[in-house]
Amino acid sequence: MSTVLTPETTEPAPARTRGFRMPEAAIAWLQAAPLALILGFFFLLPILTIAIVSFWDYDFAGLYPDFMTLNYVETLGSWVTWKTYLNTLKYTAMVWGLTLAIGFWVAYFLAFHVRTTTMQMVLFLVCTVPFLTSNIIRMISWIPVLGRNGLVNSTLVDMGIIPVPIEWLLYSDFAVVLAMVHLNTLFMVTPIFNTLMRIDKSLIEAARDAGATSWQILWNVIIPLAKPGMAIGSIFVVTLVMADFSTVQVMSGGQSASVALMMKNQMSLLQYPAAAANAVVLLIIVLLMVAAILRVVDIRKEL
Repeated sequence: MSTVLTPETTEPAPARTRGFRMPEAAIAWLQAAPLALILGFFFLLPILTIAIVSFWDYDFAGLYPDFMTLNYVETLGSWVTWKTYLNTLKYTAMVWGLTLAIGFWVAYFLAFHVRTTTMQMVLFLVCTVPFLTSNIIRMISWIPVLGRNGLVNSTLVDMGIIPVPIEWLLYSDFAVVLAMVHLNTLFMVTPIFNTLMRIDKSLIEAARDAGATSWQILWNVIIPLAKPGMAIGSIFVVTLVMADFSTVQVMSGGQSASVALMMKNQMSLLQYPAAAANAVVLLIIVLLMVAAILRVVDIRKEL
């Protein structure tokens, strides 16, 4: 049986040129490389430097590279340091609770009681106006209000409500917590408001049609759906309060302390390794608190 050759079969097939194809994994690494370099240089490298310096030795003359745990022993073995950490945690818990309560109700009002989107945005921007000024200015603005001869005491004395000015309004834990709540409430309002605006209004209507009261709708529908925003706001507030030293120093009149203020004083005395050890311990505590929040609430729904 003979085979008939046609022009198509006699011509050689054209050579196929195959270009170089980079693996998808390599492409992903190249795309992530710029951000990884930025985060590594500006975030990981400073933390690594602080961790290394925390093991160094020091005296009044300078720093001496070494590997010693004395800084951590002095940090964790001092009762004064533990009281300072407990005082910082006390401020954090009080400010977190107050900002969560205030921030939720402000966001709830904006999301469900303001009818038009334009008015919602206007009122939200009004809430942000004080934050266009410096934290220091907003903090010290409480001094003429809460002072012994300030606005509050003068008004109460003139109205005959109190015979003498109240001393604990200023330079006390009350003043510290009040200023911190004022400074950090917006960081709780913003994520909660963003979460509440994403709630499908038909869910609320369905619950109302099923006979649920307003409190039942709030407790069983709105609050569970608002948990991601509450978690994000909690992370913001916790990290900001734990690292705040200026508010504690000014509003307590130097009568109270926090970990950040202790580190600031150590750095002013050139005790950088001791301050670095406190910074590492504080970072671990903050990370544990953030991890606890993330264990309770899954914020990936909000990201």
